[in-house]
Amino acid sequence: MAAEGDAILRARGRTLTAFREDDEYQWKGPFYFIQGADPQFGLMKAWAVGDTNSGDDEWGEEIKLAEQAVQAINKLNPKPKFFVLCGDLIHGMPGTQWRKDQEQDLKNVLKNTDQDIPLVFVSGNHDIGNTPTRETIDNYCKNWGDDYFSFWVGGVFFLVLNSQLYFDSSKCPELKQAQDVWLNEQLAVAEKHKCKHIIVFQHIPLFLRKPDEDHDYFNLEKSVRQEIMEKFHKAVQLCQNHADPSPWCHRTVV
Repeated sequence: MAAEGDAILRARGRTLTAFREDDEYQWKGPFYFIQGADPQFGLMKAWAVGDTNSGDDEWGEEIKLAEQAVQAINKLNPKPKFFVLCGDLIHGMPGTQWRKDQEQDLKNVLKNTDQDIPLVFVSGNHDIGNTPTRETIDNYCKNWGDDYFSFWVGGVFFLVLNSQLYFDSSKCPELKQAQDVWLNEQLAVAEKHKCKHIIVFQHIPLFLRKPDEDHDYFNLEKSVRQEIMEKFHKAVQLCQNHADPSPWCHRTVV
């Protein structure tokens, strides 16, 4: 079993250290990965008592569900290439009472994932705040690794984005600008390598049903959405959550 730090903090230097890029540029045949989202330790109690702001003082049911997911993933054969969690890792917003305990309990569950199945984390609004700041993003990165990064697996190029920077970057506009510059560079890299498959992970969907739908809490503002879609016109799949009512863990085949 990998040490907690080794298993959790694999996104560093805007890449995922679990894979060697030089070994992963070329297509090597079909593979699959596991996508989960919104384990959100504390949410079930908060909803049950009707207090989503401070009613998240218990999360035993979420621990059980996460343990069941890890046990099921560990039994898979062949093994998935990786296990990605697409945001809202815990319910407690930055600065709230139970946040650190929720994070530690989630880490305690996830560290039991087979060490040959790398963990990939995507930031959500409950992880860095609806209006993130440099401080909340820095705290996330210390706990879970970089908030945006890229990696190659079997000839497929994966991009992990911080979608909160597209939702509301009013308190850290320079960080959004940095991600924009980085994203343009990554798409140029994909074009250079003549990449045929690009998969993007982010928490907030661009849209729920149609590209021109009105903006609300569960999607991105129209002008931002259009700008990103124009950049992503070559991407073959966009993996996201935030408003997905489906079970929080499933298999994705490439």
